[in-house]
Amino acid sequence: MQAFLKGAAVQSSKSQKDKAAAGPSTEKRARAVPWVEKYRPKCVDEVAFQDEVVAVLKKSVQGADLPNLLFYGPPGTGKTSTILAAARELYGPELYRQRVLELNASDERGIQVVRQKVKNFAHLTVAGTRPDGKPCPPFKIIILDEADSMTAPAQAALRRTMEKESRTTRFCLICNYISRIIQPLTSRCSKFRFKPLANQIQEQRLLQICEKEKLKFTTESIAALVQVSEGDLRKAITFLQSAARLNVDKEITEHAIVEIAGVVPAKMIDNLLQICLRGTFEKLEVEVRNLVDQGYAATQILDQMHESIIERDLSDKHKSAIAEKMAVVSKCLSDGADEYLQILSLCSVVMQEASHN
Repeated sequence: MQAFLKGAAVQSSKSQKDKAAAGPSTEKRARAVPWVEKYRPKCVDEVAFQDEVVAVLKKSVQGADLPNLLFYGPPGTGKTSTILAAARELYGPELYRQRVLELNASDERGIQVVRQKVKNFAHLTVAGTRPDGKPCPPFKIIILDEADSMTAPAQAALRRTMEKESRTTRFCLICNYISRIIQPLTSRCSKFRFKPLANQIQEQRLLQICEKEKLKFTTESIAALVQVSEGDLRKAITFLQSAARLNVDKEITEHAIVEIAGVVPAKMIDNLLQICLRGTFEKLEVEVRNLVDQGYAATQILDQMHESIIERDLSDKHKSAIAEKMAVVSKCLSDGADEYLQILSLCSVVMQEASHN
């Protein structure tokens, strides 16, 4: 009896070991990667639309030399992807981890980090050869992503390090707003502005992804993606992946994209403006309450109302009064004011200006 039990125990332990051995490999195979990372450019040539930056970096990669760089522009236009692709081309997959230090806004980047982590990494000297025998630049790259969120003392501490370690280190600062970077740093860098991606370029990239992922889609859905993302390719790819996950084996429609993006349907905005222009205050109250109760963000309603009012046939004087009120409402919303009251306040001003018009 004991021998029988022992045999069963041995068999169960074997099966557990087999499962444990098979587990990681199956997990690795099943591990999903976000499409933003999956389709991130692997080399400088794959970067879309930013021709000036690509031309400079290609020359730099060929000559194995690089100035200090400052990339600025709206989010999702390829700033981080471009420098990472250039670094991979310069160093290859083996040396990339040793030669590149990337600090993001999620990391603490006060003056102590600049004095310790950045300075220590910048001090290290490096050889000019790669394991595969290709020529390699004799410097490292420090990437400071979201540099506009660095404190002023940290930026001031960085400028001396940039000068002293110019032989062994190149810096790449990445930010959305160049005005938040102190003047001594901007004067030490070659500045490149990243433009919002053109609609045609975005469409091409999204269609490539759809082909590779074998998605069913309509032309209207791709057009809606481009419109909703407003030049931000990262946002467009994220929305596309969400739509694909929600509509497995189904066609991705314009309605699905609008739902995922949280955009207010154009009919609802038109209806709201019609009430503002020709309706009563009681009807307006009901309509605004309905919009807010449906969970639409007040900032999104504000943006779409702004676009619609610009196209309306109101006089410039009335449009300017409405735009001024929109600015006040936007500030109040960012300070945490009540969404229903702010949108109602804005709509009442639109109604007042329309009656004068």
